[in-house]
Formats: sequence, structure tokens, C-alpha cells
Amino acid sequence: MFPTVMIINDAHCHFFSRPFFERLLGDLLRAGGRPPGAGKGVPEIIGWEDPGSPEQLADRWVAELNRHGVARAVLIASVPGDEASVATAVARHPSRLVGAFMLDASATDASARAARAFGDMALRMACLFPAMHHYRLDDERVGQLFEAAKAHHGVVFAHCGVLTIGVRKKLGLPSPFDLRLGDPLALAATASRFPEVPVIVPHFGAGFFREALMAAEACPNIHLDTSSSNGWIKYYPDLTLVEVFRRALEIAGPNRLLFGTDSSFFPRGWQKAVYDAQVAALDAISADAATRAKIFGGTFDRIFGI
Repeated sequence: MFPTVMIINDAHCHFFSRPFFERLLGDLLRAGGRPPGAGKGVPEIIGWEDPGSPEQLADRWVAELNRHGVARAVLIASVPGDEASVATAVARHPSRLVGAFMLDASATDASARAARAFGDMALRMACLFPAMHHYRLDDERVGQLFEAAKAHHGVVFAHCGVLTIGVRKKLGLPSPFDLRLGDPLALAATASRFPEVPVIVPHFGAGFFREALMAAEACPNIHLDTSSSNGWIKYYPDLTLVEVFRRALEIAGPNRLLFGTDSSFFPRGWQKAVYDAQVAALDAISADAATRAKIFGGTFDRIFGI
């Protein structure tokens, strides 16, 4: 029998703040997209809720976590330079929210930004999107960010594989990403130099599943998050989410898997359907209570503290 109460922590949610939407609006106007009209912003254009202030959005997230029985969540500032929004949210709800920030490792001020975010702003995780910002994960500039994470007991998240930004598609904006750069094996070359730094690869590698497993086997500090619908599975004939969990547990083990949903905007809110699908996959392989406890909460608490 499994315990009736299991701690659920979500390692992958996005904090879609006003600066995030303002950046999108600027991209839309630069691309010659239709003007939003007087007083109309991106959320209104696509039918999403306006996020309000960082404090209001933080409160909205905590209410949503409460509604679904989720103890804690990582919130990712989803454009470079928006560290302050998430830092405000974490300061408001420090026992519930863990702060993460998107960082462009190719920017000249990347190391300084990382040090400030990890230090003064008390954020815990730097999120790298190499396909978006066009650098390799074995670039020495990435190594410098790992140095900053090591110095501040921080975590590095590196998006590998397929990368799509749904809101950009909704707005008809181009996404000139170079998917070749999101290689887990290149990440392993850097991660192996910093064994003290926990590294998280989201979405089981997002299409680079084999490579993500290879990287995890080579580097004990590499973890996999289970987030999103994992639509990348369509690129693998006959692969199912059940088999993905089976193989990931065989190679990485439950101590290096973190549950996540990739939840982002309101009114959709927290994606319970993603949670339900992952529970069903673990049911199908008869995962025991200890395994589930680590995936859904324990690994998160070990990496980010309690």
C-alpha cells in the first residue's frame, strides 16, 4: 500500500511576469506583427490572465499550489534579465517557492548576473537555453557559470533537445533556435568538471533521451526532470512514457529524477493532467512508495533544501 499523503514538489514551472510579456510585445512589434491596440497587451491578445505585479503573481501561484496540494515549486524567470521578478516572489513566499532565472551564457555580463542572482537575490538555479542563445554547453563561458553556481551552492538547469515556445507560436513570432546546440553529451563534458554542482536536464532530454541517459550515467551530478507532456516521444518509434520512466529509473535511479509539470500561465494554472499521466506511468511499472516519494518530492528537497 502507498501512503495516502505524499509530498509533491514541482521542479519546473515558469513565472510569466509583466517583463516577460513586455519582451514578447516588443518582439511582436519589431517583427511587424499586428499592434495590440490601445491598452491591450500580450495576455489580452492571446486570452491569458494579466499577471499583475510580482507579488500578485506569487500569491496566485501559491493559491494554485494550495488548490492542488503541491508543497513547493520552482519558478523560472522566463526571459534573461527578469531575475528581480522571481526574487520578489520568493521573498514573499520563501517556504513555498524556489527561484530560478534564465541566463544567456553568451552575454558579456553573464557571470556577474549569475553571481548577483545566486548571492544578493537568493535565487537557487540558473537556467541555460543554448539552442535559443546560440552557444555550446561545453563552451568555457558555460564553465564560468558553473563556477558561480559552485561558489554559491547553486544549481544549473540546461535545456537540451527540442525547444518550442508556445506563446511565440501563438503570436506568430519566429523561433530561430539551433537544436544542435542542446546536446546532453556536451553538457556532460562541463558537468563532469563540477561534481559539486547539481545539474538538471528537463523533459528527460526532450528528444535526446539516449544522450541524456548516457550523460546521466557518466555524471552522477546530472539529474533529469520529468516535466511537460513529453511530446518528443513521437520521434522514437514505439517508445511510451511508461518505458521512458522504466529506462530512466534503471540508469539514473529515483534519486536523480525530479517531478515537474512545465506549468506556466493562468487561467490554465498547474497542469494536473501531467501529474496524472506520470502517476499512471509509475503505476504501470509498479514503482514502489519509496521510488515515488523521491521522484515527487524527496529529490527536490535534497537539491533545494527544506
